[in-house]
Amino acid sequence: MSSTQPTVRTAAPPLRVRDQAREAAALIAFSAATACGLALALLLLTHLGSQG
Repeated sequence: MSSTQPTVRTAAPPLRVRDQAREAAALIAFSAATACGLALALLLLTHLGSQG
């Protein structure tokens, strides 16, 4: 019978407010870029569809 001890996992330290703000800003920028890209694609499709 082997005597293996269970590994103890320590919780990661909480993120600093600065890090949380940076992640939030990155998420906002990504969301805005995605929304603008989709809006531009839809605008292009409707523009091309109205000419044909």
